[in-house]
Amino acid sequence: MANQKIIDQKKNEVSELAEKIKTAKLVLLADYRGVNVEDITSIRANLRKTNSEYKVIKNNITRRALKECGYEGLDELLEGPTAVLLGYEDYLEPSKVIYEYTKDHDFYKIKGGIIDGKIVSAEEIITLAKLPSREVLIGKLAGALLGTISKLAVALDQVSKQKA
Repeated sequence: MANQKIIDQKKNEVSELAEKIKTAKLVLLADYRGVNVEDITSIRANLRKTNSEYKVIKNNITRRALKECGYEGLDELLEGPTAVLLGYEDYLEPSKVIYEYTKDHDFYKIKGGIIDGKIVSAEEIITLAKLPSREVLIGKLAGALLGTISKLAVALDQVSKQKA
């Protein structure tokens, strides 16, 4: 039978992870088979820039923490070695970091996850990761608006020249 001290320690791990999951905007589950320490260190460094953390946690602890948070239906994702990514500020930038890594490493796979409390598939996460960043989208919108305003200004100028 398991020692009570070990059971208490695991309960604490579950509750700590559950608290982190509750505050995270993104919970991403990934299969990290074949990843070396250098790559994991690089991923973690890139994720720290996005206020995210990357942990390898036992599947049973992750499963219990997800259940404690009220998320059901993720058990099939917790098969084999699973890394947990927790994004606290944004869900797009951490997804991009992992997606960029998966493009270069065929063996690394996104399994699925949770975005803003909604369970999503790997395909949905990859689709979001392919989107341009917020700054790029704002720049494109500003460019489109500026182009339209410029055309309007030219048209008004031509109208005023015709009337004069």
